[in-house]
Formats: sequence, C-alpha cells, structure tokens
Amino acid sequence: QVQLVESGGGSVQAGGSLRLSCAASGYTYSTYCMGWFRQPPGKEREGVGFIDSDGSTRHANSVKGRFTISQDTAKNTLYLQMHSLKPEDTAMYYCAARFGTDCSGRKVVSLFNYWGQGTQVTVSS
Repeated sequence: QVQLVESGGGSVQAGGSLRLSCAASGYTYSTYCMGWFRQPPGKEREGVGFIDSDGSTRHANSVKGRFTISQDTAKNTLYLQMHSLKPEDTAMYYCAARFGTDCSGRKVVSLFNYWGQGTQVTVSS
C-alpha cells in the first residue's frame, strides 16, 4: 500500500526558508511522477513542482527561482526547498504521486492517485 507522509511545514516570516519532506513507501514502480501541490485557504489546489523518476523537474511559474523540488531515491524521499517565502505562499502543501507514467502531459489533481495528509505553511508579513 502506497503511503506518502509529509513533514517540515511551519510558520515563517516573509523572506524566510523552509524545506518540506515527503517520505514515500509501498510502491514498486520504476517509473513515476511525484509532485507538490498547495491549497491556499478558500482556493483550489494547484501544482507547485514535479519530478520524474529520471530526475527531470518542472516548477510552477509562481515559484520558479524560489522553490526547488528534489528527491533522494535511496531514502524514497521527496523534498521541496522553499526560499524567499511570501505571504501568498501560505497554504496547505500536499505531496502526490502517480505511477507507471512520467510527468509529461497534464499534471492536474485528478491525475494523481496518491496523496499525503498535507503540511501547513504559513508566511507572515
């Protein structure tokens, strides 16, 4: 059974940094797409960054240059390093995965089968 467990959220002042982690377990696929989504209060969930099993990455325009997605395949852990945080980055952040396919094509919520429980990031001005 696939499990995704996020950690690392918290409260930080604008301009600060945080690193989110997502420990993945229970999967055997060699091809996958994993990513980070976020959902601000009262808004829809949106993609932030994605990484293929081969290490190729994609980031949303709103976070390019500030956020970096990465993975440690030996630890089966996904990361999101966030720098220069802004109040508008405040959201619940979710780790997500889909298996048997890479990150090409659409990366909408409905195409990801597995989700973590979420970790809150709050950025104060």
